Amino acid sequence: MMKVDVIIPAFNEEDSIEKVIVEIPKELVREIIVCDNNSNDRTSKIAQDAGATVLFEGVQGYGNACLKGMTYIAEKQDPPDVIVFMDGDYSDYPEEMHQLLAPIQHKDVDLVIGSRALGNMERGSMTPQQIFGNWLATSLLKIFYGYKFTDLGPFRAIKYQKLLELNMEDKTYGWTVEMQIKAAKNKFVCTEVPVNYRKRIGVSKVSGTVKGTILAGHKILWTLFKNI
Repeated sequence: MMKVDVIIPAFNEEDSIEKVIVEIPKELVREIIVCDNNSNDRTSKIAQDAGATVLFEGVQGYGNACLKGMTYIAEKQDPPDVIVFMDGDYSDYPEEMHQLLAPIQHKDVDLVIGSRALGNMERGSMTPQQIFGNWLATSLLKIFYGYKFTDLGPFRAIKYQKLLELNMEDKTYGWTVEMQIKAAKNKFVCTEVPVNYRKRIGVSKVSGTVKGTILAGHKILWTLFKNI
């Protein structure tokens, strides 16, 4: 069996984080790591009670939280084979982790993206701006690198050693696209699997505001062109 660790960046997800942790298939996963990104609610306490390892990252930013988890994993004497990233808002379906890991285990794929575009999205789970932004970014990736992605979805799995090769740096909204750009530049074997997607619990910190949507879109495109 592969050794799989899960990293979940979380900011004020007290209403959803337990559901996410409980529904992760425990037979697949060695450790669930919740990176509390300066929450001011009970996210950390609830995650810990649900069985997760909780880390605290006081500097807000999606990438900062993910990097915190990677730093923790780097200190392990027994590193994982695979890292799974997923959100803590219960928009992903944790039980679909089997599908996400299968191409790595059986086909030696390096990076697997859970594609919401290929799966079933609940109406209203993504804003029109998010859908357009995903289409634009993945279209540019195809033009520049010939890699056909359909989504920048947060639910993804990557071989740990391959993740280290990417030297991930983005600290905010550009984290997912940076990973896919660098994977393409390094000619990793990548694939997508369909995943379902539902309305998140609570209001999105990014797409839930006009400012957040604009900042996220700008950062994704800036990250893409910076890494070309």
